[in-house]
Amino acid sequence: MFWLAGVLILFFGLLASIALHELGHMSFAKLFGVRVPQFMVGFGPTMWSFRKGETEYGVKWIPLGGYIRMIGMLPPRKGDAPGQVRQVSTGPWQGLIENARGAALEEIRDGDEDRVFYSKKWWQKLLIMFGGPAMNLVLAVLFFAILLMGIGQQTPQPVIESVSKCVVSAGQTVTECPANAPLTPAAQAGLKAGDRITGFDGHKITSYSQLQGLIRDSAGKTVAIDIRRDGQVVRTSTPIIRNKMADLKDVDKTVEVGFLGITPTEAFVRTGPGAVASTMGDMTGRTVQALVNMPQKMVGIWKAAFSDEKRDPNGPVGVVGVSRMGGEVAASKNLTTIQKVSVFVGLLGSLNLAVGLFNLIPLLPLDGGHMAGALLEALKKGFARITRRPDPGYVDVAKALPVTYVMAAVLVVMGGLLIYADLVNPIRLNG
Repeated sequence: MFWLAGVLILFFGLLASIALHELGHMSFAKLFGVRVPQFMVGFGPTMWSFRKGETEYGVKWIPLGGYIRMIGMLPPRKGDAPGQVRQVSTGPWQGLIENARGAALEEIRDGDEDRVFYSKKWWQKLLIMFGGPAMNLVLAVLFFAILLMGIGQQTPQPVIESVSKCVVSAGQTVTECPANAPLTPAAQAGLKAGDRITGFDGHKITSYSQLQGLIRDSAGKTVAIDIRRDGQVVRTSTPIIRNKMADLKDVDKTVEVGFLGITPTEAFVRTGPGAVASTMGDMTGRTVQALVNMPQKMVGIWKAAFSDEKRDPNGPVGVVGVSRMGGEVAASKNLTTIQKVSVFVGLLGSLNLAVGLFNLIPLLPLDGGHMAGALLEALKKGFARITRRPDPGYVDVAKALPVTYVMAAVLVVMGGLLIYADLVNPIRLNG
């Protein structure tokens, strides 16, 4: 039941994010007077819908996205009257363009001349298309604000959770200490779980990151350690030995540093708006890098889907995979309730950030493609104004339909491959 609840939480959280994305588009479309006949979450046959005013709102059976239908997304050819579709000698691609243009113009009714998308000013088109990704970016900020300022971030504390009995190198895992293994400095000093370290080598300790840095810099020294235990302050001392440990800046790199042999407890610590801004900046950089590497990552997805190759935990994941992650988190016995809530909020924030940035890619049929068309229109109009030439009018995005169909096919194939990989070889949070 917990697993199913987790699946549904993330599944419906993703659908709600999609609905709000489309609401961002529709809000600006209606603000600028564009007629919107449909607002749909999902694709395919309609599961349920209702009509309010001139717009039909509904849910479709295939939950892999959503859309709003605005009239006049494809303009008539320049020189044609609104609603007029001239028959011309065409090649296969030109025929496809004209057929799509004709279908788009058929739904324009008398009186809609000023309510079509293509007739709007370039900055209005830009805002209409940016409204969707902007909604996702706002949601990402909101989720990360809840996570960092409301719930808090799990932060190591200078309080001992456990003491390692013997010294082992980085990457080595043992369940029992070998007979010849030396005791750790912490074990020699008599440190225990629950001890709060208040001083180290004459320094007052206020955070675990400070303590960790001092330990690593004290290799070969004998240091005094102040601890608070059962309300009493106790001082002890121990030599800090050298040991191979993972580098703090690059976990794949091993360095030789000072070693004490303790594991800290963790607590949720609330932060401020600055941490939210910093996290958004860091996550945005990582997400952009992931999008740049998407083609390469999809090769790995193909190999994982059709072989025994392990999935890259940092690779792309589809709606099925995200939902499965939610189930694993909810069913986990190793996480507290607050930790589970923290993971859910973080996942929803990351998903909205990824959806928002992905839709800004300047290629049709993505929102960024339409935004690029609006910006190109602004540049052409500005150049014409400066050079005192006639207004060039709107940019005919219908000419880019061949690229649009190719991109749409690529997105469908990528989505299908991700779903299949998520079913047969999913990313598992527990490794």
